[in-house]
Amino acid sequence: MVLLYYLVPVEPGVTGMHLAVRAVVTVVGVALVAALVLQQIRDQITADPSDVRLTRLAIALVGGVVVFALADLVISFSDPAQFVNMTTKTDALYFAIGTLTTVGYGDVHAEGQLARAAVCVQMVFSVGVLATGASLLVRRWTEYARRQPGRSG
Repeated sequence: MVLLYYLVPVEPGVTGMHLAVRAVVTVVGVALVAALVLQQIRDQITADPSDVRLTRLAIALVGGVVVFALADLVISFSDPAQFVNMTTKTDALYFAIGTLTTVGYGDVHAEGQLARAAVCVQMVFSVGVLATGASLLVRRWTEYARRQPGRSG
C-alpha cells in the first residue's frame, strides 16, 4: 500500500476539472477506508472471540494512513497555506503517521481551516481504529484465559 501511495500521481498546481476529480477520488478513498473499518468492527463484534483477527483491521489502519496522507497532500498542493512544510509525499506520510501516533513534532502542521478539519477527521479515524483494536485484543485475551484448563470463572 505504501508503494502504491508513492506511485499515485499527485502534482502541485492542478486546477479546474483535475482538481475536482482529485477531490472526489480523495473523498471516495476516505469513504472506502471508513467502510472497511466499520465492516471490520461489525465482523469482530459478532465473531466468536477465538476467531478474532486483527490482520484486516491492521490493513485498514495502513490504508487509512495512506489515504489521509494523500488527502493532506492534495489539500496542501491545492492551497499551500493550509499546511506548513508539507511539500512532498514523504512529508504527508510523516504527518499522517505523526497524527496517528499523536507524536506531532510540529515541523509539519495544519494551518488553515480546511486542513484542520481534515486532520480532525483523521484523528477520529485513528482513535476509532486503535480503540477497536485494543478492545478486540482484550476480548481475545479474556476469552483465551476463560478457556484455559484449571482456571475458574
